[in-house]
Amino acid sequence: MSIKALIFDVDGTISNTEKHGHLVAFNKSFQFSGLDWNWSSDLYRELLEVTGGKLRIKYYVENYLDHFDVDDLDKFALELHQLKTNFYVELMNEGKIPLRTGVERLFTEARENGIQLAIATTTSLVNVEALITNTLGSDALSWFSVIGAGEMVKNLKPAPDVFEYVLDQLKLSPKECIVFEDSLNGYVALRKAGLNTVITVNEYTSHQKFDDAMIVLNHLGEAEKPFSVINGDNFGYSYVSIDFLKKLYERFY
Repeated sequence: MSIKALIFDVDGTISNTEKHGHLVAFNKSFQFSGLDWNWSSDLYRELLEVTGGKLRIKYYVENYLDHFDVDDLDKFALELHQLKTNFYVELMNEGKIPLRTGVERLFTEARENGIQLAIATTTSLVNVEALITNTLGSDALSWFSVIGAGEMVKNLKPAPDVFEYVLDQLKLSPKECIVFEDSLNGYVALRKAGLNTVITVNEYTSHQKFDDAMIVLNHLGEAEKPFSVINGDNFGYSYVSIDFLKKLYERFY
């Protein structure tokens, strides 16, 4: 058995889209809609415990607003989230949100070594496409054998649905894949699907615990910008390469 595919979460893992993309887009949609809401970074950290933008809006209304009244909360959340998505895509098209350290290099190394790439995310397909095309180019979408997005499954993370969907499409077993995640909801989901993971935390998830992860890092690293190990064994490596992943794989399998 060997590594056949690398499966990546998107928001917070491939790029720091949460703070500089989604949060900005949410607040733009609120302002555009005439709402006096403004989500701070600290509040957004709390709201990220709820996966999926529409559910996040509903949760905010139901748990943070005492006197907000709307006839159809589901319809309201859907329309507001669609507006937010438009603002998010605009931000992506402006090219203001780069990939996280080491991501593009690892994509390239995987492809050079015949290892498939896949995406498993709770965000929408249009958001994934906007990020990938505006950071790597339109051809880069073809790098991914499978893109599993939120609208493709019934239940979002921490349910395992999107990972099970990706595994099914790849026609691979969990032991043939390594997942890259950043959040506890994603971690719970992938473990339910029988997968193992490399965690790269960000400012919203650095307080979360990933005790059984293969390794927990601040980012994937580069030769000139080494990662910091939060938990796990780096085997003397300073950035995540295919050789490093093979060492991790041998340890866990």
